[in-house]
Amino acid sequence: MTAQEALHTYFNYDDFRPMQREIIESVLAGKDTLALLPTGGGKSLCFQVPALVKAEEEGEGLCLVITPLIALMKDQVANLRERNILATAIYTGMSREEQRIAFDNCLYGPYRFLYVSPERLESEEFIKRVVQLPICMIAVDEAHCISQWGYDFRPSYLRIAEIRNYLNVPVLALTATATPEVVEDIQRQLGFKETNVFRTSFARENLHYVVRRTDDKQGQLLHILQCVPGTAIVYVRNRKRSQELSQWLMANGQSADYYHAGLPAGERNTRQQAWKDGQTRIIVCTNAFGMGIDKPDVRLVIHYDMPDSIEAYFQEAGRAGRDGEQAWCVLLYGQRDHAVVKQRVANNYPPAEEVERVYQLLCDYLTIALGSGRDATFTIDVEQFCTDMHLSFLTTYAALQLLTTAGYISYIDEQDLQPRVRILTDKEELYHLDESPFQERLLSALMRRYSGIFTDPQFIHLPRLAEDMCSTEFAVNSSLAALAKQHIIRYIPAQRVSMVHFPVPRQDTVGLSDKVYADRKRIFERNLQAMLEYAENDHYCRSQLLLGYFGEEDAPLCGMCDICITNKKSDINNQIPEIVHHKNEVQHSYNPLQRP
Repeated sequence: MTAQEALHTYFNYDDFRPMQREIIESVLAGKDTLALLPTGGGKSLCFQVPALVKAEEEGEGLCLVITPLIALMKDQVANLRERNILATAIYTGMSREEQRIAFDNCLYGPYRFLYVSPERLESEEFIKRVVQLPICMIAVDEAHCISQWGYDFRPSYLRIAEIRNYLNVPVLALTATATPEVVEDIQRQLGFKETNVFRTSFARENLHYVVRRTDDKQGQLLHILQCVPGTAIVYVRNRKRSQELSQWLMANGQSADYYHAGLPAGERNTRQQAWKDGQTRIIVCTNAFGMGIDKPDVRLVIHYDMPDSIEAYFQEAGRAGRDGEQAWCVLLYGQRDHAVVKQRVANNYPPAEEVERVYQLLCDYLTIALGSGRDATFTIDVEQFCTDMHLSFLTTYAALQLLTTAGYISYIDEQDLQPRVRILTDKEELYHLDESPFQERLLSALMRRYSGIFTDPQFIHLPRLAEDMCSTEFAVNSSLAALAKQHIIRYIPAQRVSMVHFPVPRQDTVGLSDKVYADRKRIFERNLQAMLEYAENDHYCRSQLLLGYFGEEDAPLCGMCDICITNKKSDINNQIPEIVHHKNEVQHSYNPLQRP
């Protein structure tokens, strides 16, 4: 089977997007490959197609996909299964039994894709099992996370090189945002045999980049939303503001909702789906929203608060206009923002003694004695921990991130934890209990699926149980709750929790090397400064600035950003309608120079 045949057979596409074919051919030739494709550029096909071709040629083959986005891996597994391609995932929150089943399926069944979160790579047991699998290639998504020079460095990514020592297979690294410095570092950290980079221009010719300077952000936000029709995303930096701003917009006649990581999984999914289906026009959200969501007709992305880096801004703004039609990317910048942004350095890099204090208090809180706790994992409510220990939330959160980078802990922020069940009575007693026929069948299904359910709480999969019962998730959940009230089982419903894993025993002191603290702090300051320069720029084409940051030095003037339009004042009345009506014939245009 050729790559073209696989594309058509499995994905029903007739041809590849720009650069996809070249990337796939490089991987099929056994070469380590780094692919830089813009957001929405079809990165997943670049590893899915060659993995399927290799499996067809060799009769077996599994692609190991490493990605930090659990929601995205779940979506991709579901999408592959809909195409009758066997895929599974292993991530934090799964029971040992579920992980064992996933491994066995990959070892003995015709599975083609195994998605894992990078934190799994820190487990020696995981490494031992994964190297036994028939892996034919490794795909590393969000590959910039492996570089300490990147804006989203994750130490767990560094373990990928260790896996490569055991597996003689090509690696495909993928990212949508990488500076030239990061591009070099990715290849070095992944052990590329030779430099091999494929990139398309990050230029998005349909996007209008605008910075609106205003001290009345709410008024300006409403004005822009009233002027530009179509679906919109408004990014803010904290959960409270997402809720307050969406409520204010609704009070002012806008169809809006909010989204952040603290909402229950079901509620997040409902709100996200309502926005995708067009039932809600505006989603006000933190950066927890948008990863892996490919809604093509977003006409407007507004940053109410400034992101920490050009990379983060470019990726979030890039969710606009994926259908190729005209769209606006607007940053609201107020007089106070410069000072507020500078304060983020202190918030993200508290003094080393404060990091030490958080670590020791955390160990005390979790009752971990000095020298013990290795490989232990705990769920934790960080806000409650801060309240109980009289700690600042911002300082504590930053300290947990730094301790993770330093290797003392692995902090996993707010993941969906599946429901857990333990049967409290023994098998003999169950025969004499007076359950309903549905409850009796449900208990039988639990015993059949989860062998250790009488001794330890087992993570259960409600959709699978509902399928076993030929019923609904609601009915199964209600029945489990009823059995818990009768003290037949212990039932812990699905939760959204944070976790702390201790890869090493509790230490008596914490040392933060320059690589963990001073160097990372300098990189953070540099990234913030670049973002401030973008916001305060009055002279240079915004598209050129963004593209130049990513190494595209010869990018032409876009002619559509607020700076380009200002520089063509004599033509402004003619240019704006021309630009906005091009291609999509929008009936209402937004003039970035027009104030409310």
